Amino acid sequence: MADQRAAHILMVDDRAENLLALEAILHGLGHELVKATSGEEALKRLLTEDFALILLDVQMPGMDGFETATRIKQRERTRDIPILFLTAIDGEAHQAFRGYAAGAVDYLSKPFDPWVLRAKVAVFIELHERRRELVAQADELRQLLASYSSGDAERAVAQASNALALAQTLADEAAQPELAKAIVEAADAVAALHRLVAGAGRCGATGTGAAGAAAP
Repeated sequence: MADQRAAHILMVDDRAENLLALEAILHGLGHELVKATSGEEALKRLLTEDFALILLDVQMPGMDGFETATRIKQRERTRDIPILFLTAIDGEAHQAFRGYAAGAVDYLSKPFDPWVLRAKVAVFIELHERRRELVAQADELRQLLASYSSGDAERAVAQASNALALAQTLADEAAQPELAKAIVEAADAVAALHRLVAGAGRCGATGTGAAGAAAP
């Protein structure tokens, strides 16, 4: 049975031998590897499955890698999934520019070093895991806000500040658009919590002052 927490990677190539080669290179990293033999099949899988990374061949019959990437980036559900292009097309510089313009975040030319591919995949999966942590922290903060009490305030602010620090570190290491939403959510949560804490402090001060004025 597949690990439900394992990162899912979508590998798209029209040649079965290339998919087998990718599977052999990435086997043992602990990820769930999903194969698609065309751009159309990849888009269908993306309708119902969640992926941390897409390895996309450029030169495919019918819908090529550039068109597939463009359609992926046009969908709200999939636009933030990083795409790593794999290609054997000549004219590398021009094709790389087309790949980045279509939404790729990285580019490897065939034949590529298997260890380089493994290293790049590891980086993108790490970013995916960190983003998932940020989303979980943002959800926890929203729950704390929904059941707000003064005793929870300082702990919630500390958690929000930690989330923002982590987000800033990731942004410095590699600017990834899929991190933006989590960073904004964490920032909003911090701002809301600071307002609540400040409001609680003012209420406490007012109550203390009123009690003092009423004392004989």
